[in-house]
Amino acid sequence: MKIWAHRGCSQRYPENTQIAFEKAMGIKGLEGIELDVQLTKDQELVVVHDERVDRTTEGTGFVKDFTLAELKRLHIYAGEKPSQRILTMDEVFDLAGSRMKEGMKLNIELKTGVFPYPGIEEKLVGLVHRRGASGNVVYSSFYALSLEKVRRLDPEAEIGVLDGKVSDCLFKGIGCKAGALHPFWKAMDLPKERLEGYRVRAWLTGHLYPEKPTGGRLDLEALKRQGITDVFLNEPEVYV
Repeated sequence: MKIWAHRGCSQRYPENTQIAFEKAMGIKGLEGIELDVQLTKDQELVVVHDERVDRTTEGTGFVKDFTLAELKRLHIYAGEKPSQRILTMDEVFDLAGSRMKEGMKLNIELKTGVFPYPGIEEKLVGLVHRRGASGNVVYSSFYALSLEKVRRLDPEAEIGVLDGKVSDCLFKGIGCKAGALHPFWKAMDLPKERLEGYRVRAWLTGHLYPEKPTGGRLDLEALKRQGITDVFLNEPEVYV
């Protein structure tokens, strides 16, 4: 079973931040880090999950209505630790470059399901290629048309289709020739035999920072028997 850090180590540290990513990169044997990308008002790629900044910063409003400079003035509070700032995708590559050369991957989710962000696919694929990171990046999204555009831009791209049921992932993946399915872990509604030839990376709901370790553990062997090959976890440090 391959383990991914969901938005970094997001149970003990603020999601999608430098500290959450640094803690994840310190985990030996981690398959990769999952993160989310959106576009600012001035067309910069930024790493933020929600379409609004309200939950994770002191700001109010949609990411798309802020310039990068305005977003950089917002704080992501981390308890008694120094506050964090919203990162650009370029900054993430700066941060993760050495670990990616060692084989660590990035799963970049295009947050295009609510706002399509025209041009985001071209910007992201272009950046990945300029960084020489094509072999270490998985592109994912709930929005199938976004993934189809990625496929046209990069015929060799690794694509993972996000949805609830694994059967829906399989259906949506036809248009973009996806090699990976990213379903909710409790929505494995197809037999394992139907999933042969695919990476099946399951996502979980659960606590995000600030939450203490729960002490509970997933039965990874049971998930493997259902055809799941990878899991995105908020607390990867207790599994790897």
